[in-house]
Amino acid sequence: MSNSLLDALSTAELLCPVITAGHEDYDRYRKVWNGIADRLPLAIVRPQTVEDVQKAVRAAASSGALLAVRGGGHSFPGLSTCDDGLVLDMSLLRSAVIDDDNQTVEVGGGALLGDLDRTTVPKGYVVPAGVISHTGVAGLTLGGGMGWASRKYGLTIDSLLGAEIVTASGDIVWTSATWNPELFWGIRGGGGNFGIVTRFKFRLHALTGIVAGQWTYPMENARQVLSSLRDRARQQPRDFTVSFTASQSGINVTAVWSGDAGLARATLSPFGALADGASGGLENLSYLTLQSRNDVAFAWSRRYYVKGGFWSDISDQAIEHIIDAIAHAPAPDCEIYAIQLGGAVSDIPDDATAYTGRNAGYYWLSEPIWDNMADDDKCIAWGRSTGRLLSDASITGNYVNEQGDTGSSVARDAYGPEKYQRLARLKARLDPTNLFRLNQNIEPQE
Repeated sequence: MSNSLLDALSTAELLCPVITAGHEDYDRYRKVWNGIADRLPLAIVRPQTVEDVQKAVRAAASSGALLAVRGGGHSFPGLSTCDDGLVLDMSLLRSAVIDDDNQTVEVGGGALLGDLDRTTVPKGYVVPAGVISHTGVAGLTLGGGMGWASRKYGLTIDSLLGAEIVTASGDIVWTSATWNPELFWGIRGGGGNFGIVTRFKFRLHALTGIVAGQWTYPMENARQVLSSLRDRARQQPRDFTVSFTASQSGINVTAVWSGDAGLARATLSPFGALADGASGGLENLSYLTLQSRNDVAFAWSRRYYVKGGFWSDISDQAIEHIIDAIAHAPAPDCEIYAIQLGGAVSDIPDDATAYTGRNAGYYWLSEPIWDNMADDDKCIAWGRSTGRLLSDASITGNYVNEQGDTGSSVARDAYGPEKYQRLARLKARLDPTNLFRLNQNIEPQE
């Protein structure tokens, strides 16, 4: 197969180089964000045009090669790379262009969240997205996309107006609510199962001023902190969002207000008085600072595992599991994270998109982070066991972007039987040989 792939690439008339082992840039471009995913692809292609994408897809399909698609490279299980196959590195296709007249922005399939924010925010706009700026727009969007602006403006997919996609046959198609609508339904939560998105078109929203409060509480006060946070958060409008991270260093609470500035202090300050021992305070942040404040903690080449799920609310049972899990964490950066949802996310009917979880109040993560390979087994085991405990209080459905394991059960559990069957039929129509299988895979079924 290796000769077949290389032969197919050599005759594909690509306008970009084919990088293989021995090339001076091979080790640079084979690396992805999660240090666990140390893979050796046979070839890496970095397309400069959509035509390059088409040609590379056809080469992979004709040779039967494994195909990995890399946007930001942030896949937790390392699905944006592979051994002995082809990595299609989209990072050169990262343009972001605003249409002020129509209040839209078009974004290349290799753009990062930072590229999107640096284009939109200075002009007073925002597209709701994730919370780490070196995340890829494509992977985040195709799974759903959630972050600080989601309670006010919805998920990332709720601002998606259309997308240009290269299918498994190498054809270019456009999809929107009125053109290829079934595909548009599927890519809004169905992941990268149906093709390679080379261009996204998003609706823009007005960006209001941001005020954020950040406080750290001692872990011994976790029970009071989390129960008080839960009770106070229930009363807040959609201009407000709260998250917390529990680790051995304590409970970090971040509350963000993006509405009337005159209400910010009265709304946020109580989250600095959830229990005794708080340190921190309020800060007028730029949105760009808010979006990039986690970049260093989640740096490239650290080691990651994650298991996540939805809560309707923060239950007493979940609080007890959090306290116990942190007490037994094997590394200092093993953490449990949750972000508040609801608001505009819940305005969209659950069956309107492939994404499942519209009625959730929170999304939680069991997320060990570590740096030493020798700690792999114990950190992953902690992440899995903590995830199983936190799942006790979870509701149906899940978010495919934040799962460190793979296998058929991940997608089936995420979507439920009815949505999964609908996605599987779409998959059979667009990718019957499952060329795009390095994802939380939906197997083609008629």
